[in-house]
Amino acid sequence: MGISIADLFAALGADFHAPMEGVPTATVIVRMLMACCLGGVIGIEREIHARTAGLRTHILVSLASCLFTLIAWELIATELPEGVRHNTDPLRLIEAVTAGVAFLAAGSIITSRGRVQGLTTGAGMWMAGAIGLACGTGRLTLAILATLIAVSVLFLLRRISHSIGPKGDR
Repeated sequence: MGISIADLFAALGADFHAPMEGVPTATVIVRMLMACCLGGVIGIEREIHARTAGLRTHILVSLASCLFTLIAWELIATELPEGVRHNTDPLRLIEAVTAGVAFLAAGSIITSRGRVQGLTTGAGMWMAGAIGLACGTGRLTLAILATLIAVSVLFLLRRISHSIGPKGDR
């Protein structure tokens, strides 16, 4: 029995308070908040148009994507015992986030009476995931630019698509 309860809690506390190794805490906070804000911008548009996946969904998709990216950076920065090497591939992270978001987006698509609905909402969630990845890697300018373009497409092109005909996700 050589370990006391106090020693156990001290060891656990040290694990949870260990500084992040890959990215400074202030940077992590900025990246996560940016992911929330930018995902929220897309979510607001979906919310305004009464879509089932709105503000909260898009924020959570973007934040989760950012978090997965930050976790990957932390794992890469973690020191391994001598002779053990990291087997990392950043494309696997992108593929994993894309697959997870695609699963959610597919759930938002409904086919009823020969009409497909929810494609734009699903695409918005996919975009929120990509924006979260960009935020997580520190590509904030890219994330902001993508958000501006996405919102332009959602707001401005809505009128054009309505004037063309009754197809797609309205």
